[in-house]
Amino acid sequence: MADFLLELFSEEIPAGLQSRAVQDLERLILQGFGAEDLTWGEVSSFATPRRLSLIVKEVPSNSPDFREERKGPRLGAPEKAISGFLKSVGLQSLEQCKIGSDKKGEYYVATIERPGKTAQEIIKQLVPDVVRKFPWSKSMRWGDGSLRWVRPLHRIVCLFDDEVVSFEVDGISSGNETLGHRFLAPERIVIDKIDEYKSKLEAAFVMLNANTRQEAIIEQAKKLANSEKLNLVEDQGLLSETCGLVEWPMVLLGIFDEDYLAVPPEVLITSMKKHQKCFSLVDRKNDKLANRFLLVSNLIAADGGEAVVHGNERVIRARLADARFFWDQDRRKPLEDQTEKLDGVIFHEKLGRQSERVSRIVKLARVLATYIDAELEVVTRAAKLCKADLVSEIVGEFPDLQGLMGYYLALEQGESEEIAFAIGEHYKPAGPNDDIPERPVSTIVALADKLDTIAGFWAIDEKPTGSKDPYALRRAALGIIRLVLENEIRLPLRSVFDKAIDNYRDVSGASDLLRKMDDRKLAELTKDLLSFFAERLKIYLRDKGVRHDVIEAVITAGDREDLLMIVKRIRAVEECLVTSDGINLIAGIKRAENILKIEEKKDNRSYDGSIEPQLLKEMDEKLLYAAINRVAEDTRKAVQNEDFKSAMQSLSELRDPVDSFFEHVIVNTDDPSIRENRLNLLSAVRSIAGDIADYSVIMGGER
Repeated sequence: MADFLLELFSEEIPAGLQSRAVQDLERLILQGFGAEDLTWGEVSSFATPRRLSLIVKEVPSNSPDFREERKGPRLGAPEKAISGFLKSVGLQSLEQCKIGSDKKGEYYVATIERPGKTAQEIIKQLVPDVVRKFPWSKSMRWGDGSLRWVRPLHRIVCLFDDEVVSFEVDGISSGNETLGHRFLAPERIVIDKIDEYKSKLEAAFVMLNANTRQEAIIEQAKKLANSEKLNLVEDQGLLSETCGLVEWPMVLLGIFDEDYLAVPPEVLITSMKKHQKCFSLVDRKNDKLANRFLLVSNLIAADGGEAVVHGNERVIRARLADARFFWDQDRRKPLEDQTEKLDGVIFHEKLGRQSERVSRIVKLARVLATYIDAELEVVTRAAKLCKADLVSEIVGEFPDLQGLMGYYLALEQGESEEIAFAIGEHYKPAGPNDDIPERPVSTIVALADKLDTIAGFWAIDEKPTGSKDPYALRRAALGIIRLVLENEIRLPLRSVFDKAIDNYRDVSGASDLLRKMDDRKLAELTKDLLSFFAERLKIYLRDKGVRHDVIEAVITAGDREDLLMIVKRIRAVEECLVTSDGINLIAGIKRAENILKIEEKKDNRSYDGSIEPQLLKEMDEKLLYAAINRVAEDTRKAVQNEDFKSAMQSLSELRDPVDSFFEHVIVNTDDPSIRENRLNLLSAVRSIAGDIADYSVIMGGER
């Protein structure tokens, strides 16, 4: 067993491509080993701005010999079949084959033998192929070569058992020489032993491990922040990006003019992040943005970083001046006037302009206000202004600030806090871990925005397919589900979907498509949307730890329109299943349902007729009948009152009568009238229980 080292050294690899690239390198090399039956032990892979590296431990020196017996055509088979078989196994004539036999007769058997290869041979063929076919999302050619790589490739280190594996890729010969840090250790480094690779690079100011670089950045950043009595504004995306820009991170502290703090803090933070990859800091005392920033340098400077800091301060000053100019320009333009410019902004070529979208959101928000207690005038105003910041200077420069800039501009221009928050929060939740709006007006506008988006793309048949969801409709659906459930909103989805889709009939850009939509098509779209939301609800609840069979039982049995009521039913069934009485009750109900399914299928009819008291012969069926009469009204009344916990408690009174019935009463008796009456009795049990869930899909007890 020996170790294998591969390093591909190039000009700077874009930070956003490094993580995927090192995963691809590991995958492709190990796939190549596996194809040649080479085994391996521990694998380590690394990415820095100038290199992708892979170390594979415990690789055998040779792949195993290969021997296989392959069954061929029957003796006397057509010549074409025989020649095809010989070609497939690499033999010249039938004399090289053996004869095998089975019950059907004799057939040819070819023995394929192939000696193993040395690991060096395998690597020599594999690595050049991987380099030439590497799946970069963006690549380039340079000079006179034909190789495509993300940036010019300069060196390849390839060692097996501490020996160079020699090959050439587009004029680049493999070897054992690499380079350290571009500025701090530019001299060539000879890798004599694989075990020395990491330590030699570290001595040359290269931290190979990305996690190590991230930890170094955070440790230095927090230390500098503490020295100024400030807190770091942590940003994992920025941390990953800066980590991909440096091989030996050095964090330095810079300053900017306090006057810029009059600009909304998110604008300053975004500007420094986008343009200079700098971290922001906040004052510990008041949690407000400080006029300090942290930059990550790839250099240990002789002057302690003074020149680097000065250069970054100069650029930051210019960028923040631009941001302040944009802010000053935007605050002078009333949001009301900005909405008029939305007429020139296309939402989607088939779904019209942003101005039309705003009109739809206003209409839908006014409908939603009938289900969520909020002042109609305020809702209308918030919905009308919610997209106005899309044409602002700031959002044009920093699209990620849409909504948030509308919030600041609304407050600046004297709108109420309720309207400002609704504008700022209407894109929320942006993901499963994002906060949801809790203010009624904010919730209404957020729902209207997402419902309009989903309805529109559903209407033009741009639904999510497989893993593709270019318009983030699954995320929008999850956002609606969270808004409804976490704010405990009673929302009739069917009628809301109908209204949202119907609103598109007035869209100029899509009028031909949608005005032709008849009521039947509208009903089909709404039904499909309800099914889509049911599936998203299942995923949401499973992520919350709810049993999948309980979810299925309730969604299968009940109306899919009211998400809040679905979840209340599920919680009631869940509570029932944590007790032995509840488990036994559901087992009895399932038994009744299973018997009915069998008998109804056999008799080609349903048993849901009235129960004839005079045909009740056994005491246990009489007791069950009495229990049904007693429980049915209480259960259905509780369901009507949406008190599903009480409904399950009422239903639990059937447990003992159902158990006794199955223990002492024969359902399939010889008397057809009595048999039918007993099946109707079980049907009554099924009917009462079915008001809450379809228990046939519940798989058992507590899990």
